[in-house]
Amino acid sequence: MTQPDIAAVKAYLLALQDRICAAFEALDGTPFREDAWERAEGGGGRTRVMEHGRFFERGGVLFSHVQGGQMPASATAHRPELAGRRFEAMGLSLVMHPENPYCPTSHMNVRCFIAEKEGCEPVWWFGGGFDLTPYYVFEDDAEHWHRVARDACAPFGAQVYPRLKTWCDTYFYLKHRDEQRGIGGLFFDDWQEGGFEPAFALMRSVGDHYLPAILPILERRRDAPWGERERDFQLYRRGRYVEFNLVWDRGTLFGLQSGGRTESILVSMPPEVRFRYDWTPEPGSAEAALYDYLKPRDWLA
Repeated sequence: MTQPDIAAVKAYLLALQDRICAAFEALDGTPFREDAWERAEGGGGRTRVMEHGRFFERGGVLFSHVQGGQMPASATAHRPELAGRRFEAMGLSLVMHPENPYCPTSHMNVRCFIAEKEGCEPVWWFGGGFDLTPYYVFEDDAEHWHRVARDACAPFGAQVYPRLKTWCDTYFYLKHRDEQRGIGGLFFDDWQEGGFEPAFALMRSVGDHYLPAILPILERRRDAPWGERERDFQLYRRGRYVEFNLVWDRGTLFGLQSGGRTESILVSMPPEVRFRYDWTPEPGSAEAALYDYLKPRDWLA
């Protein structure tokens, strides 16, 4: 198996962070705040956060590169053969929460993981993807999002997009609610197919296609007028985002259990949320329509 080129992965992730932050600063007109941090066990990161911008209520674009002597429980539960190995993980993760309820929340993550043990070949893989969480139904937004997702996968074979789309629908699912988190996109993990260079190329393609996927949607919806009804529903639905991140997301668990920087890990949370007891939207309303819209389907049929 090809040895992983860690320096190349790190250079790509840092450059991607710069590109994405520059694009969002141009859209919003507000600069990101940057915090560089270090971890006692090894490694650190570069956290960039935008809050109370002209358009984004909160957004975080986070680079991390951490090392450790023992795999955290969230990782060994998924891959028990990694117990006892030193690990090295690096990635770029972002969540952007616009204030306008007609604009969706978006998430993107690309990452590389290496686990090593003396006398053994290193175990490495790539993971990542991007997914969209809308609050109101816009079919053309979903079609655009998935068209770009398909384009990201096209160089790697016709079956890659359907496979990563289904993987995303399965992963971003709130089992306790029997609901999807959003309309999906792409998700992959433990990816080694073809060796290091082809796997790295897929990760780069996913990272490179995030901005072409999200920017046209935000530009199309950013000036739509909204009021208290739309805002109230947005804050209620943001609660589902919080529930998923804290209950089901493996990345959140890995970050916290591996000693990552808590403030950076939890910056993905929306700044304002409303929880209600046993609430449902009015039948036939635009809010009720979202629940059928979120069900997995072939968006490009």
